[in-house]
Amino acid sequence: MPLKLVLMGTGEFAVPPFKALLDSEHTVVGVLTQPDKTGRGHHQHVNLVKEMAAGRGVPVFQPERVNRPEMLETLRSLQADAFIVAAYGQILKPELLAIPKLGAFNLHGSLLPRHRGAAPVQYSIWKGDSVTGVTIFQIEPALDSGPVVGMMETQIGEQETSGELMLRLAELSVPLTLQVVAQLANGTAVFEPQIVSLVTLAPKLPREAGVIDWMTTRREIDCHIRAMQPWPKASTVLHRTGHPPLRCLIQQVSVAPDGLLPAAATEPGCLADCEGRPLVWTSDGWLEILSIQPEGRKSSDGRSFLNGYPLKNNNRFGD
Repeated sequence: MPLKLVLMGTGEFAVPPFKALLDSEHTVVGVLTQPDKTGRGHHQHVNLVKEMAAGRGVPVFQPERVNRPEMLETLRSLQADAFIVAAYGQILKPELLAIPKLGAFNLHGSLLPRHRGAAPVQYSIWKGDSVTGVTIFQIEPALDSGPVVGMMETQIGEQETSGELMLRLAELSVPLTLQVVAQLANGTAVFEPQIVSLVTLAPKLPREAGVIDWMTTRREIDCHIRAMQPWPKASTVLHRTGHPPLRCLIQQVSVAPDGLLPAAATEPGCLADCEGRPLVWTSDGWLEILSIQPEGRKSSDGRSFLNGYPLKNNNRFGD
């Protein structure tokens, strides 16, 4: 039997599964998304969820605070069977979660209970996971703690960034979402409790999370750099004799290839020019800088960077 659904989400992660539900046999009776951003720096912001719903003639609601009494009354009036949530960005209180007949269900970008929190995709890469996926769980008041009703796995690419993985997981969530909603409709959904001992946390990333620690291993630094794209971006400070410190964004690195590599440096962060390739010393060897953006300049490859910023003794990356 088709269900009446309310969709709650904001951003690119929500678009593919929401579009699939709008195209399905189920009826979407309302869409909630974050208020439009206003003011300086937000003039180009486009709310894809809002545009998609409005284009289908579905009522769109953008409450500043979704748990206020007037919004709860509106949600009750929609008489939805289930709420489907994806990257909505507001905490849903018990009064709201009690409204839909079958419950509220969240699409989460990791294999719960690993990486509960606001940044599961970034943490999956940052912590060196080889496998991740999408989980759909019933929402409870505690953070990402509800029983799992569906899960789909995928390998993380060796060079994949958080932005790339996020878009891929959004597409991966489409068949999973349709499957779970169908199971809810016919009463065959299975609710599996999460294993508490396996919980890890993935809190929202502050800007300073992007600062690279060159005292860690080459693999850890590579994972960190990929995890910080597209935000907050991995950064470090270039120190050159006779020049002021220069902030740089590091966009891509690789383990330095075998060959005529310099001898070990005295401390992590030290730089070397190896036949036109910029190398940086870490806790376990040399990394090659493949893509870098000095502050105020365009992104460039390693060789172009050395042409503009030739290295001398004691040049290094660090705080």
